[in-house]
Formats: sequence, C-alpha cells, structure tokens
Amino acid sequence: MKKSLVLAMAMALGVTASAYAANPFSDVPAGHWAYDSVAKLAAAGVVDGYADGAFGGDKLITRYEMAQIVAKAMAKGADCDKLAAEFADELDTLGVRVAKLEKGADAVKITGQIRADYRSADSAWSKKYWDQDDWASLRTRLWVEGQVNDDWSVTAMLQNTQKFTLTDGGDEDTSLKRVYAEGKIGGVEVLAGRWNEFFWNANVLDYFIDGARFTYGDKVKVGFMAGKLNEGSGYVTSCEGDFLAARVESKIGAVDASFNYFKADKAGWLNGTADTVDEKEIYNINLGMDVAKDLHLSYEYMWGDKKYNETVSKDGFVARLDYKGADASVAGTYGVHAQWFDQPVNAFLSPTTDATQFTENGGYEGWNLGVDYTLAKNIQLCVNYYDTEAKDKSADDEVLYSELYFFF
Repeated sequence: MKKSLVLAMAMALGVTASAYAANPFSDVPAGHWAYDSVAKLAAAGVVDGYADGAFGGDKLITRYEMAQIVAKAMAKGADCDKLAAEFADELDTLGVRVAKLEKGADAVKITGQIRADYRSADSAWSKKYWDQDDWASLRTRLWVEGQVNDDWSVTAMLQNTQKFTLTDGGDEDTSLKRVYAEGKIGGVEVLAGRWNEFFWNANVLDYFIDGARFTYGDKVKVGFMAGKLNEGSGYVTSCEGDFLAARVESKIGAVDASFNYFKADKAGWLNGTADTVDEKEIYNINLGMDVAKDLHLSYEYMWGDKKYNETVSKDGFVARLDYKGADASVAGTYGVHAQWFDQPVNAFLSPTTDATQFTENGGYEGWNLGVDYTLAKNIQLCVNYYDTEAKDKSADDEVLYSELYFFF
C-alpha cells in the first residue's frame, strides 16, 4: 500500500488537529495536493517521516506500519472500526486492544456440540425396558448467547436427537431445551428460566428445571433454587409438583465441601411408570480433595427422609477417583476415573449415569471405569464401562457406553 493512499484512508478516520505547524516533510512542498492533510496528520502525531526528513508518499508500506497509523489514530479517538478489524492481528502485536470491536463481536455468540453415542447392555432387564440390547444416536446442540449488558446475558439451547437402532431407527426430535437469563443483582448471582440443573453435583439430580436460582457469597457460598421439574418422563415422572433446593459450600483446609437439600413434590421413583410419592426430601453431603499430583478423590453421601421403598435403606453413597483430566481444546490430554455406587431409590431423584439403575428393584449398586481422551482439538472420545446390580439382588447388568464429541 502506498502512503499516498494511506492519506485518504487516515483522513477518513476523522483525525484533526486544532492547530498545526507547517508541514515538516521535505518532499511535500506547500503546493502539493496532500500538503494540508499531511500537516494535520503530522501535527496530530498519526504519521511520522523517515530519518532523512522525507514523508515518502510513493513508497510501499507494510501491514505493520499501517497498523501503527491505525493505532495512533485510535489513540486520538478516531472512529476506525473497519480498519481496526482488518489489522487486528498486527494491532494485537502492538498491544492495542480493540475494545469496541471486541465488545460488539461478543454481543452474540453461537457455539455447538455434536455427540455420537453407542450403548450396549447385557441383561434381560435392559431388553425389557428398552426393547433392545444396544442403541445409538446422534445429538446436536446449538447454544446462542446474547450479552444484554456488562452484568446480564441470555442463553438459549436448541437440541436435535436422531436415533439409529432397529426399534426406533429414524426417530428424531428437535426442541428448544434451554432458555434462561443470567446475571447479578447487587452481590447475588441470579439464573432464571429453563435450564439443565446438576445442582453442583449430579448423583441426586440432573434434570431440566423451570424456575430461578440465587447464589451469594465467596469463601462461603449459599445457594437456593425454586421451580418445577420439567419434562414428565423418566425417573422424575411428574412436572406438576414444585421443587426446592438449597446449598452451602466452602473450602475446609484442602477439602471442598458442600451440603445440599432437595424437596420435590410428586417425585417418581419407578422408571417408565406413573408411580410417584407425594413429597420426597433428600439431604446430601459432597467432599472432594486432591490426594496427590493429578489425583482427585471425591465422596458423596445422600439420604432420604422416608422409606418409599421399604425393602432398601434410606441412604447411599458414590465414591470417585479421578486421574488427570481431558481438555477438549488440547489434543492428547486424557483423564481416567473409577467410581463405586450404592444408590437406593429412596435417596435420589434423577442421577446422571449411564448405568442401569434398577429403579423398580430398589435402586442400584456397582462400579464404573471410564476414560476421556482428546483425539484432536475440539474432538473428544469418552468411553465408560458399568457393572451394576439391583439392590434387591434380583438382576444385574453390564453396560458399555461410548461417546464422540465435536465442539465448535
């Protein structure tokens, strides 16, 4: 790019000087067509000449030199968004942040995830309730996040699921799964709308909720949520009842600790049936700590207020050991984990696990081994093996579940 063209572009930025001295460049005489423009830009500190005192208007300049001109113009308050976008990499090298452009680009974000999964089971129980021993599906999710202001954002998630196995092959469903606003009111973090709630852990509840969640605190964090359990199917068989939950979490020495409380009206405990209990209360304690380099141990204890199923206990636990962890953005990273379950139906609502849960037989106990591996940037493979048995000892099952994720 010649400097003569830069003059027209730079002046279009709106750079002016209230007063300026005579043009300092020897090769731009008073009668030159660009005299006034060069003088103004020089006085404003936007352009510099060469060591010999010449402007060099007929010389080619590099992108780096052009970025310097844009940076100086920006420093003078010039409106140069288009040029700043064009020379963003060079400006970044110069340490110039294009804040206005960054803010505009971040106003709306679209991200996605594609998951291909395959599940193979090995029991009559699975065949009875799923009509087959194995099944596969493809799930696509698109997230749209809009920034309302510095404190608030709105997020929506659209999901499509396609099934490929014999009994339900060709079935597909598309729905708006999540729509929620998230932000702060004073020092309180607020989330309201429809979202998927792990409630800071997932062995008691992993489910869609319509409602609001409030969290406050730093070293000791207190949380509360109220709403309804959405989607009347699965382990939570009714969305007519109200749902409440509360949490207190903190760090005690090297241990991350939390105490949780759940209360669900008309909560189901028989998979695939309409059987419910009028009210179900569950208490839960989570503990976790690093026991060695790259090795994390966690323990979760839960107990229900009543014996809805008289044949099993009111309390249960999940212990988990994690070694390292896969980062989807870094190829070659991996994580390995092992778990032991003992979960009667009296002590959970809808846990997130791909193990057979034997809800009709009092719940489940058993173990799990899994590995996550990042094959390439934003491509991750997860494989889990589960071996569980019904709490009443009437059945058992082995499940191999593999997932391949693509993030974009």
